[in-house]
Amino acid sequence: MMAAARHNLLERLPTVAGDYTENAPLAPLAWFRAGGAAEILFRPADSDDLARFLAAKPCDIPVSLFGSGSNILVRDGGIPGVVIRLGAAFRECRVDWQGDNAHVHAGAGAIDINVARFCRDAGVAGLEFLVGVPGTIGGALRMNAGAYGQEMADVTVEAEALDANGVRRRLTLKDLGFAYRDSAAPEDLIFLSAILEGRRGAASEIAERMAEIETSREDSQPIRTRTGGSTFINPPGEKAWELIDRAGCRGLKRGGAMVSEKHCNFLINTGGASAADLEGLGEEVRRRVKQETGITLEWEIRRIGRFADGLEGGAS
Repeated sequence: MMAAARHNLLERLPTVAGDYTENAPLAPLAWFRAGGAAEILFRPADSDDLARFLAAKPCDIPVSLFGSGSNILVRDGGIPGVVIRLGAAFRECRVDWQGDNAHVHAGAGAIDINVARFCRDAGVAGLEFLVGVPGTIGGALRMNAGAYGQEMADVTVEAEALDANGVRRRLTLKDLGFAYRDSAAPEDLIFLSAILEGRRGAASEIAERMAEIETSREDSQPIRTRTGGSTFINPPGEKAWELIDRAGCRGLKRGGAMVSEKHCNFLINTGGASAADLEGLGEEVRRRVKQETGITLEWEIRRIGRFADGLEGGAS
């Protein structure tokens, strides 16, 4: 039945220059290395191909975006509809100089760390913090990602995106409506690129600052494990990891999932964890923190797709 449903879905999709893959496993692409498959995975050839797809696809077919897989938990039943993954055509970077000011044009599919390295090599200072941000530029725009005292709101000039109908839109900083780990951009927008502001700097000094950030991150976070990054948003005036520690959750386990001993705002797949293990552990952490402190932690990791029993979990 599922194979027939997937076949029927594929028949309903428009012809594209990129490629479709049926029942595409997403766990190998996700940092957690857990979760189900995409009903259809679509890799557009370029932004025009993506725009044509959005304009022509039947409106009842759900569309999701999958970036680098760093800040997402795909539920075990997989993601229905079409999952879009941006490829090489969406990863280009270039810099325009206006005196000592730099406008860095970065594709939404570009990995944040690679953008930081591009800026280092080009002598652009002010964007070093991106070396400490897991994920892509598109994801960083969506959640106003930040690290080490800076966030996207500090450096974004404007962004380009496609709406649900494939119409191109330019968004100013005001349009983006950045807030703490959030933006006001409509959920159905797919970011294509961003213009980020930097300044002229010495490559050696930029490299030194980046090395400091990388060392600090290595020392304080379990980055060499199967993790999805920070699990919960810091509540106002509080640090999520301190609340989790106070509730006695450091090292807490469920199935193959564990709260990191190194930094307890990180969940880890110790090997063989299901998405249900990870999400269930996160919910248990939330329950214990609420019981101990009265504070409700909000997820920073985006959970998407169906549960293993086929029930829709939606995106959250």
